[in-house]
Amino acid sequence: MKIICNTARLNEACQNVQRAVSSKATMPAIEGILMKAEAGQVQLTGYDMDMGITTVQEARVEEDGAIVLNARLLCDILRRLPGETVSIEADPRQLCTIRCGEVEYQLVGIDAKEYPELPTVTEEVPVLIDSETLEKMVKQTIFAVSTNDTKVVHTGIKFEVSENTLKLIAVDGFRLAIRTEAINYTGEPLSFVVPAKTLSEVIKLIDEAEVVALKVAARHIVFEVGAYALISRLLDGEFLDYNAAIPKAHSTEVEVDTKTIISAIDRMSLMISDRVKSPLRCVFDENVIRMSTSTTIGAANDKVPAKIEGNRVEIGFNNRFLLDAFRACDLDTVKVTLNGPLSPITVVPVEGDSFLFLVLPVRLRNEK
Repeated sequence: MKIICNTARLNEACQNVQRAVSSKATMPAIEGILMKAEAGQVQLTGYDMDMGITTVQEARVEEDGAIVLNARLLCDILRRLPGETVSIEADPRQLCTIRCGEVEYQLVGIDAKEYPELPTVTEEVPVLIDSETLEKMVKQTIFAVSTNDTKVVHTGIKFEVSENTLKLIAVDGFRLAIRTEAINYTGEPLSFVVPAKTLSEVIKLIDEAEVVALKVAARHIVFEVGAYALISRLLDGEFLDYNAAIPKAHSTEVEVDTKTIISAIDRMSLMISDRVKSPLRCVFDENVIRMSTSTTIGAANDKVPAKIEGNRVEIGFNNRFLLDAFRACDLDTVKVTLNGPLSPITVVPVEGDSFLFLVLPVRLRNEK
């Protein structure tokens, strides 16, 4: 194999592909990037057996071939090369020579035959999603994904694709996030769960394209983002019946300025930490939300004006969960619904149903 290509473009491609490379593997090949040169281009692949990223870059291919090179070392070298073009040549003994200007490296590679084959997804009709829409939907739900492996299916985001509608759902046992958007889709309904790690990597590539194409199979999904294809396994298991978790009625309805309540919760949070935990006490009454918290290091109180209709409610929350929910809102004003001190709170748009964020309350100690 012998190729000559632009140093900066190859470096950027390798850095992106490297994110799918396994850092701790029993198989040395998957600690590397597979480089395959043919027909005027070089294909780069990283794969950790759960997720793979591939891309194709233009190159002057003087000799077809393939080799696996240690990803960390290759990326470190490319990042530091001084010239505009780089030459990479591998001989039959898997000895690779990298030249750029006066710089020359020799690396011991691995036979490409030892690299595992990526799964194939043959779905011919992809789901097309505007890249900005997908990025926003993922960012507004991924905060509620479980980080506990007790139920692995909840470490991902559920996609529900129906006629002209895309819905993303995340849940961690304490909160629920739902985002809904209109898309141009008329195929069969689809339902699948994508690992949060996969979606984090998709978001990092999102600037590469205006539209993201999803190809879904029984066990795997491919995200096509510009010149990159990211393939990932899907998560198996019974996802929460989220519709049953959403309260069907409420006794109190609140409209509040989003930035104002975020600032107030943020101020209260100064008294709370992982070492010094305490619920955030909220009283919804008489067109004001009174917030307070008391810990061993001190106490804080604040008031937020709001339009409140219905019963007075005194309720406690994990401050971080409540803050995440309001920060995920992309509207100036939101509606909050409550049904007493022991039922979940929901944060929704004043009009429409583009999002729903649900947070379970924390039981308050009676202070006398």
